[in-house]
Amino acid sequence: MVIRRLPPLRALEAFARTVRLGSARAAADELGLSPSALSRRIGNLESFVGKKLFTRARQSMKLTDEGQAFYESVNPHLEALARAVESQSENMSLLRLRLGVLPLFGSQRLFPRLSELRASHPLLHIDIDTGPHIEDRVGDTLDAGIILSRGPASGLHAVRLDYNRVHAIANRAIAEALGAEPDRDLLAKQTFLIHQELPASFEAWKAALSLHDLEPAAIDHYDSGQLMLAAAAQGLGIAIMHDDHLRRAADPRLTNLYGVEVESPYSYWFVCRPTALEERPVRIFHDWLVRAEL
Repeated sequence: MVIRRLPPLRALEAFARTVRLGSARAAADELGLSPSALSRRIGNLESFVGKKLFTRARQSMKLTDEGQAFYESVNPHLEALARAVESQSENMSLLRLRLGVLPLFGSQRLFPRLSELRASHPLLHIDIDTGPHIEDRVGDTLDAGIILSRGPASGLHAVRLDYNRVHAIANRAIAEALGAEPDRDLLAKQTFLIHQELPASFEAWKAALSLHDLEPAAIDHYDSGQLMLAAAAQGLGIAIMHDDHLRRAADPRLTNLYGVEVESPYSYWFVCRPTALEERPVRIFHDWLVRAEL
């Protein structure tokens, strides 16, 4: 039997990550390499295949047509190799991910799609943690997390998952009583529901409606988006939340007050320690999450 010469696997990994992330710097950070070391690995791969896979200009690397064709041909086999190794692994702990996630993101966006991930990677099991302070616990009790934040702390690998809008979500009866146009006096008699970790959302909404000095009758603070939606549906107050939450809830009792769209100060982010991406469970989930666009 003739054993074919294998390409440099580390160089293949550097190439694939650069293509997937669309950035040589991001790929170097994930691999714990300097940009020059990443470039050398890709250069070794180019020498092996005899093709120019990227064009290089200053700090940027752009995939060539030959590089795109190479990626499309090779990447499915890299994924198949990873799955083959997983299928022969008897160490289940290597494929267990401790993931912190907010309950509303989990129920509305993550759980409806997890069967796709399980079908592709049946050995990956995820321990779900919905406790507070997810970001602070990443790298300690959590391998990775999905947070709602103005921007993750420096030192973490972070992928922004969305760009959202802030809506005032109200029971339809309350919305009808308030009318189609903002009325400061009527709003001042209302209770607003604010997530205790997202106070800037209410300020952004007030500013967009030129209601900077609005002082409602009460502000009730919650630590759960799910409970905020439930409370708003019952007419207990006006919930300041993302439009994505309203759309995915599909609750006919709820509506977007005044129909205004306000840019949110907060976005959902996937976060982990850069070195955690070397661990197979984190890498599998990271790559799937980016592709899935939940």
